[in-house]
Amino acid sequence: MHKSVGVIIRNQKDEILMIDRSNIPYGWACPAGHIDEGETPENAMLREAKEETGLDILSYKILAEEYIEWNECRTAQGHHWYLYEVLSWKGEVIIEEEEAKDWAWKDASKINPDDLEPVWKYWFDKFNIK
Repeated sequence: MHKSVGVIIRNQKDEILMIDRSNIPYGWACPAGHIDEGETPENAMLREAKEETGLDILSYKILAEEYIEWNECRTAQGHHWYLYEVLSWKGEVIIEEEEAKDWAWKDASKINPDDLEPVWKYWFDKFNIK
């Protein structure tokens, strides 16, 4: 079973950092990735946030831990997810070009759910992120 982390990062305008993924599954998403063997979910979240955004996460809270059977990636179907919300961060956004076609700070109320990667559509619906 694959284990994944997702990270919701907001700026001072309450906009969410979104990445337009270059890889399957395509769509706009928050930073996310797989947990490496022997890695804790927290360390994976800190690593993925740094790798995908260039940001250093200073404080955070966990929003959810859930197995999502229908969620698939390039290598597997079914993921055990750990979803985090960042409370504070520092640094400048530097997006990993291999992972993303584009990025933006987005007002959640203006995000088209059909543009989201499927699992992020699920998370936004579940937590009423609008």
